[in-house]
Amino acid sequence: MSLTIASINSGSNGNCYYIGNEDQGVFVDAGISCRETEKRMKRLALPIEKIKAIFVSHEHGDHITGIPALSKKYQIPVYITLPTLSNGRIPVEPHLIHSFKAHQPVQIGSLSITPFPKYHDAADPHSFLIQSKQLSVGVFTDIGKPCQQLIRYFKQCHAAFLEANYDTQMLEKGNYPYHLKKRIAGGEGHLSNEQALALFLSHRPPFMSHLLLAHLSKNNNHPQLVADMFAPHAGTTEVIVTSRYQESEAYRVTGQSHPVQPQMIRQQKKRPSQLNLFE
Repeated sequence: MSLTIASINSGSNGNCYYIGNEDQGVFVDAGISCRETEKRMKRLALPIEKIKAIFVSHEHGDHITGIPALSKKYQIPVYITLPTLSNGRIPVEPHLIHSFKAHQPVQIGSLSITPFPKYHDAADPHSFLIQSKQLSVGVFTDIGKPCQQLIRYFKQCHAAFLEANYDTQMLEKGNYPYHLKKRIAGGEGHLSNEQALALFLSHRPPFMSHLLLAHLSKNNNHPQLVADMFAPHAGTTEVIVTSRYQESEAYRVTGQSHPVQPQMIRQQKKRPSQLNLFE
């Protein structure tokens, strides 16, 4: 029994996260092009035909750009709330649109996906817990601040994608206008490195084997900074800093964790051919 997880892309230029078992998989968001998603899935040896649903967290462009083409080409159902669909104006074929409600699990084969609300400046934003048998994986990005629901679901996770969007000092000292800084750090924007680490330290379950730190800001964060912050605290959890330039590795989640050396905390590197892909 296992789940396979991968970040297909993570950042303000596009977000897409894969969770699957032996028989089926789902995407949470699809914010890069259909063609690029296909390339990355092929490099990971993950058949895109295994994708049986796309779950949409909210309507911002970096989470929905690839949905129309992907859903049409492969006839993939899109699970989305009506406010998100209306505000995002996503041109999905009507027969592929399915709604969901907070805290009500959606069954996709042997995968169970539970949505729950989050703080973010969107019409109806949700995070997701994906479960198969006894394993749980969370997708927790674009979060203004941790809430009790997030904490409750985080404590169940054998693996999680967790936002570490910005370094507080880099944001404060950076050249973003005041209104944008306020939007990012104001409680309905994004989760800081410090907030992500505090959540991890206070609420990480002992069985969490993988933590993929996601949605890093290009201008207000740095992968090495995040890796250095989490390295002393990894313990038995393998911590991976995801990339806005390429897919992560595909990680197998089995429910078992092992001691991890701090130097094994991973950063995804740019491929030489992709240096300017999303600049």
